[in-house]
Amino acid sequence: MSFTKSRFLAVGQQCLKMASRAASGGKLAGKVAVVTASTDGIGLAIARRLGQDGAKVIISSRQEKNVQRAVQELQGENLDVTGMVCHVGKAEDRKNLIQHAVDNYGGLDILVSNAAANPGFGQPMIDTTDSAWDKVFDINVKAAFLLAKDAVPHMEKRGGGVIIFVGSIAGYGNGKLFGTYSVSKTALLGLTKAMANQCGRLNIRVNGIAPGLIKTEFSKKMWKNEALLKELQRKFQLPLKRLGEPEECAGPVAFLCSDDAAYITGETIVMSGGAVSRL
Repeated sequence: MSFTKSRFLAVGQQCLKMASRAASGGKLAGKVAVVTASTDGIGLAIARRLGQDGAKVIISSRQEKNVQRAVQELQGENLDVTGMVCHVGKAEDRKNLIQHAVDNYGGLDILVSNAAANPGFGQPMIDTTDSAWDKVFDINVKAAFLLAKDAVPHMEKRGGGVIIFVGSIAGYGNGKLFGTYSVSKTALLGLTKAMANQCGRLNIRVNGIAPGLIKTEFSKKMWKNEALLKELQRKFQLPLKRLGEPEECAGPVAFLCSDDAAYITGETIVMSGGAVSRL
């Protein structure tokens, strides 16, 4: 069987599984989810999967046109999705996003914090400017925490909830290409542990995912450069010998948000094609 044909059959089987989940109501039926930076790439894939599993999903992005496009796309798939503009670095936008879920759906059960910035890609960390350092940590760490902080009281009112921080394999090793971004993602590993300890008594589980080389717009500087891609594949020694797809990050998130993961908190699932992930 050719690779193309086998891939086609795999996609067809996945579509059948999706249809089956939708027909059964889904394991996240009745849940309300907010996903940041969710109009393309990993965020969009996560929003789609949560919707397919029955959740009511609020997507967001900094650009109105991107929000409208993604909402139209997901609503066209008969998913219960709305969206709004949100710059996670702005306190008012964060609060409005959470309030949108409460006002439109009566509460909040799931928060997936996916927004990230990496202005210093490829730059030696020692050359990082004050402004670049501040931006990376303001968006990747501080805003992630503050958004979760805004969400917790509403989850508590629902009797519990789930928070997912989207990290990166870069958090396990500060390669020369990732610099300050890598450090911020290491901080997310600690934030996940700390928030899990704080929120456990409220029946709020806090976990993370750490994607590896995923084929997205955010990472195109790596996979569009053939020489660089080969170097990264050599460095990370990928047993699967390929890039990941955004959809391959969505399934683990859906699992962590479901009752199937009811006794999992404070953990980060690495999805890296087998790349080494150890601090």
